[in-house]
Amino acid sequence: MPHTPDPSPTVRLRVPTDEDALAWHRVFADPEVMEFHGGRPAEYSVYEELTARQRRHDAELGHCLWTVLDGAGEVLGFTGAQPWPHASFGPVGEIEIGWRLGRAAWGHGYATAAARTTLERTRALGVREVVAMIDTRNARSVAVARRLGMRQAETYTSPVSGREAYCFRLDL
Repeated sequence: MPHTPDPSPTVRLRVPTDEDALAWHRVFADPEVMEFHGGRPAEYSVYEELTARQRRHDAELGHCLWTVLDGAGEVLGFTGAQPWPHASFGPVGEIEIGWRLGRAAWGHGYATAAARTTLERTRALGVREVVAMIDTRNARSVAVARRLGMRQAETYTSPVSGREAYCFRLDL
């Protein structure tokens, strides 16, 4: 009998730990995962800085990019909310939600389930609107944004990569 995936898999979100820097480095070491995030795996030090910044966001704001764990406690990647990190383009001053999962977690509903938890947490903190910036070629992430009920709004061009990204918006 064929296996039918659970439409809403079990996920747990936690504030990233020091050890999660290594886990993120490992699960994001796939060029396919990084296709829309610079095209190649990042150095370990990038994830050390990123997880440290997320711990600060959690302490100061109550939200961050959380580590996503499956039902067995395996690190799948991250999802969460953080202030838009660029001052020169995009939705400056807004709260961006995002997700990035390792290749093995794709197609199982983890990104949508984890992002829904992110929306619940940010709504509970009093955040009124979130955005998601998604490379226009990233059909998987566009599909997640639409499943979350987000509406496509502006399109921005990154001054660094020259690539276009959709800005999706959702009123909470």
